[in-house]
Amino acid sequence: MEALAVRLSGLDSYVEGALRVVGFYDTLMRRRVDLPALARASAGLAECVAGIRLHGTGRVIRCTPDGGPAPVPPLPESTGASVTLDDEVIGMVWLERPGPPLPLDEVLLDRFGLAVAAAVERYGPAHTTMADPALVELAISADADDAARARALRLLGFIAGRPVRVAAVRTALPLDRIGALLCPARPVRAAPLAGIGAVLATGLDPAGLPSGVRAGIGAADHPARAWHEARTALRFTTPREPVLHHAGLGAAALLADLPPATLRHNPDVAAIARLAAADPGALDTLDAYCATGTLRRAADLLHLHHSSVARRLDQIAAALRIDLTPPAGLVRVSLALRAWRLLDDEPSPA
Repeated sequence: MEALAVRLSGLDSYVEGALRVVGFYDTLMRRRVDLPALARASAGLAECVAGIRLHGTGRVIRCTPDGGPAPVPPLPESTGASVTLDDEVIGMVWLERPGPPLPLDEVLLDRFGLAVAAAVERYGPAHTTMADPALVELAISADADDAARARALRLLGFIAGRPVRVAAVRTALPLDRIGALLCPARPVRAAPLAGIGAVLATGLDPAGLPSGVRAGIGAADHPARAWHEARTALRFTTPREPVLHHAGLGAAALLADLPPATLRHNPDVAAIARLAAADPGALDTLDAYCATGTLRRAADLLHLHHSSVARRLDQIAAALRIDLTPPAGLVRVSLALRAWRLLDDEPSPA
């Protein structure tokens, strides 16, 4: 290889320079340098300001040839190139050369972009990027083999051997925004699957989700099981409980495994369905009572006087033919209410 390089350099000084640029970036990639180091090294090599921008986070790194941060405002970009990872454009690299571009700038930017893509793949992608749905589906599919799943997770930017958390989301907001809110400080990948948003991250915190967003969060370490759990938890969500962790469902999660016909023909579930058709507002009172367990706390939640809530509950109990006073009655009607909601949200194919 060295002999070939010597022969080529003797033919064309441009080729000699290009080989030196390629070797320079090969050395940086072997040393596994991070993005700031790549920006500093590129600026030093080009002898002008070099910059990196990642689209997912808007992160921008600009360095001067001496290795310091570049001043603002920036100079116009003399030349630039896209950064592509797994056929997805994830960012840009550029040079801010005061004069016209130099002959080797194109080669430099090409290798600069490749080095940035390698660093992003190694240290994690941009905080939130919309991922290829086919890759996400492969990563969380129950039918995928371990090798294919591991490759998909690697291509999505996750480090092998580390648990990946999975959330199932229903929202009218952009899915990448929801992903950023679920995991603001670590890499997130999101994609729509079968009418549901799938969000993958190394950690999930739903505290910052806006109103109107429904989310179910899986508990298992295995991505396929976590996706199944997340979709199950999503089915149990309500306007009062828009975010549910599968681990918090307990034995109630078993209801999701029952055939819809079994749930529909249960007398308590059928009674809830009749009540919903006759008096939809009664379900709000019943839901508040099930959520709090006491008459007064339900009244506080509904912003009503406790005597008004008591009258409503008496009417509901008569319609359902269930005594809501003892704990057994409360458990019974809570299960029936959850089972009825599952009928309204039967799962779509994964």
